[in-house]
Amino acid sequence: MFTTAPSNSNKDTLKTTLCFSITDKVGALENCLAAIKAMDISLTRIESRPSRTNEWDYDFFVDFDAKSASQVNQVITSLGKHTKEVRVIGADATAADSVPWFPRKLTDLDSFAEKVLEMGEELSSDHPGANDPVYRARRAEITRIAKTHRTGQPVPEIEYTAEENETWGKVFRQLTSMYSTHACREHQYVLPLLIQNCGYNDKQIPQIEHVSRFLKDCTGFTIRPVMGLLSSRDFLNAFAFRVFYSTQYIRHSSKPYYTPEPDVCHELLGHAPLFADPDFADFSQEIGLASLGASDEDIQKLATIFWFTVEFGICRQGGELKAYGAGLLSSFGELEYCLSDKPEHRPFDPEKTAVQKYPITEFQPVYFVAESFKDAQEKVRDFAANMNRPFSVRYNALTQSIEVLDNKEKIVRFAKSIRDDMKTLTNVLESLG
Repeated sequence: MFTTAPSNSNKDTLKTTLCFSITDKVGALENCLAAIKAMDISLTRIESRPSRTNEWDYDFFVDFDAKSASQVNQVITSLGKHTKEVRVIGADATAADSVPWFPRKLTDLDSFAEKVLEMGEELSSDHPGANDPVYRARRAEITRIAKTHRTGQPVPEIEYTAEENETWGKVFRQLTSMYSTHACREHQYVLPLLIQNCGYNDKQIPQIEHVSRFLKDCTGFTIRPVMGLLSSRDFLNAFAFRVFYSTQYIRHSSKPYYTPEPDVCHELLGHAPLFADPDFADFSQEIGLASLGASDEDIQKLATIFWFTVEFGICRQGGELKAYGAGLLSSFGELEYCLSDKPEHRPFDPEKTAVQKYPITEFQPVYFVAESFKDAQEKVRDFAANMNRPFSVRYNALTQSIEVLDNKEKIVRFAKSIRDDMKTLTNVLESLG
């Protein structure tokens, strides 16, 4: 759940991550920490790992909030007196050559818990529930629950009211009656599995925790609750870890077939089924990986690509157009419209898609058609390779962390892992042949 406006970090401080390496000798770490403290900076996190090089014994990662880019440079200079290996892993962008901070491990996503921009507990004046004190109180209760969630905890279950379950049932029945003719084959395949394993039916709203466990078994994707709209940067960064942020509240019962925002119907009927498909999961993560450390300009482009694919994407299957975007699969009005001859259908091309203007309060006049999820993934990967980012990243599924491929040792280690996978593939092909 995200907004497509460019992300802006706290303008008073620069959230920065530095990496420095030391040898195992008395006072080495103390000297480095003292150098940071002398700059009048307080660390928000410090993490150590055994160094993978022969020259150093330990690598340290530290997070802190700097007052300016010049202060970051002062810290680097000061640390340089005690160690020659000091690197900026991430920093909020305030200059052309700086790299915005980005999460490097799964628990870093906990920092997004309260960074919502709008909606959630606060409703706009044109929201159907804006003048309903009971609905507003209910929304506030659910968003407070989302606020407390942290990595590793089960998603809190919500005891939905009879009115909320009834609203879900109306939406569920209307949409599922259209999926057999309008939804892509992957969505049609997964939905019955969600009915069988996660309690999808028209009687009650499924619990996100049950759906998250199912997705994790299928593709490694998990769902986290969120209070409201996240920035594009935060929302897309989470996809790099195969994490999807979902609301748990539902639209107002007075208008069950309309919502001005993503709600649990949009999340569980539109988004969740496709995250169980391996190709779609890979494609979604590719956008997330491209967003790590990207400039505000590139984030805006990636958010637009996300809008025209994961939210409002169409694909070609068996010579016919089918919907796979969650915004389409959770809106029966636009689901019917998008496949008609009324809008324009263009081939998916990230370079052109990224700069396409679009409305957010009416049906889309233009949709982009993907030939397959794998084809779309390759195109996004090529697009990301030409972005203005001074490094590449990969997701380490074993440690659920992001590796920045910015030195020889990391690249060699990555190459070795690819070589091992190729050996396995060769053995399998030989055994089959």
